[in-house]
Amino acid sequence: MQYMIIERFHPGKVKALYQRFAEKGRMLPAGVQYINSWINEEVTVCYQVMEAESTEKLQQWVREWNDLADFEVVPVISSAQAKEKVFTGG
Repeated sequence: MQYMIIERFHPGKVKALYQRFAEKGRMLPAGVQYINSWINEEVTVCYQVMEAESTEKLQQWVREWNDLADFEVVPVISSAQAKEKVFTGG
């Protein structure tokens, strides 16, 4: 399953977040894969697409970072999957 992660950086913690990333990488548990990410111009919000075997696995990753940011996890499907769902009811 793919997820859109909306990561809102805690005020004053962006530098610490990037330092941790430089030292430890993404710290993804087995079963979680990073797809891509985008940051708003103010460098206060990160939008990431991740793939995970389960939300539990994804929450393991969130726990590594939740002292520096707040996370919203949204399950997503592709546009093609959405179209198929609309027209076939599947």
